[in-house]
Amino acid sequence: MRTLVISDLHLGARLQNSVLTHPAPQRRLLDALSDVDRLVLLGDVVELLEGRAGHAIPVARPVLNAIGDRLGSEREVILVPGNHDRQLVAAWVRSQGAALAPDAAVPLDATPALAQVTSWLAPARVRVQYPGVWLSDRVYALHGHYLDRHLLPVSAFGIARGLLGRLPRESAIPIDYERAGGPSATRLEAWLTRWLPRPLATLVEDAAELMRAATMPRVPKHVFDRRMAPLLAAVLGMQMRRAAIPALARVVHSLGIEADWVLFGHVHRLGPLDSDITTQWQGVGGRPRIANTGSWTYEPLLLHRAAPQHPYWPGGALLLEDDQDPRAIALLGDLEPSDLH
Repeated sequence: MRTLVISDLHLGARLQNSVLTHPAPQRRLLDALSDVDRLVLLGDVVELLEGRAGHAIPVARPVLNAIGDRLGSEREVILVPGNHDRQLVAAWVRSQGAALAPDAAVPLDATPALAQVTSWLAPARVRVQYPGVWLSDRVYALHGHYLDRHLLPVSAFGIARGLLGRLPRESAIPIDYERAGGPSATRLEAWLTRWLPRPLATLVEDAAELMRAATMPRVPKHVFDRRMAPLLAAVLGMQMRRAAIPALARVVHSLGIEADWVLFGHVHRLGPLDSDITTQWQGVGGRPRIANTGSWTYEPLLLHRAAPQHPYWPGGALLLEDDQDPRAIALLGDLEPSDLH
């Protein structure tokens, strides 16, 4: 069984930073699907948090149609919504309450929006799970947005996200994460991106990407333009380095997930890569080991003057083959910015 895991496509975002609307990246993804048995879309597939579904849907539909056509009727897509497309399952999640399991199977017609999106993936067989899914008896995958609840007090970024409500308890269930916290700065970011003039909206999005980057280990500072140093210093000052992985490990521990590997998206940083310190990509005591899918968005400020092998370069994926460990791969690692943005 070969499984490809991707996330954070953000199809239909106002700033048009999803690379899958461009021919070369889309062809590369479809080629990669030719020899896999299963595709996992690990959240933030369609940009719905901006409240512009009427714009996002026409953008997302042809991309998802192409994915479904390439997979055909004999192969499977597993959709796991994230925070930017949680609208697909939000009403159903509320109806489940405390009965929501960490790997709950969601009916394809749970909401009209979900029925619409899953229909675009035909003729592939589609399964929807939330907030996560077991891909084998040793690998669990989730989008990862629950980790935001643990960035306070681990880092000041938690304050920036407005998560000032109660934190999930030591032993939690998914609905605790759904209900925890106060107003989300993610929603504020989406609202500003929707309504601000394009230059200012781009600045908001770039600042958010820098903060996401600051949560991950070994962010290569040299890729940033020196003229951006004051902004970069201010942003990185809001965040303790290597916060996201410990926060995710706390989520996994709180939910009682006993896995050798946990896969997630959300922070847009592909890894672990060969250059990474692998001990930074695991929980306390070495379990679980953790891997991130990267993203399929091009962030100009984050990638300014960067080479294609940059860990935030779009086109990241995780490949699972039988009982082998997940492997991070860069499907667009040889494409230039002109092919992506």
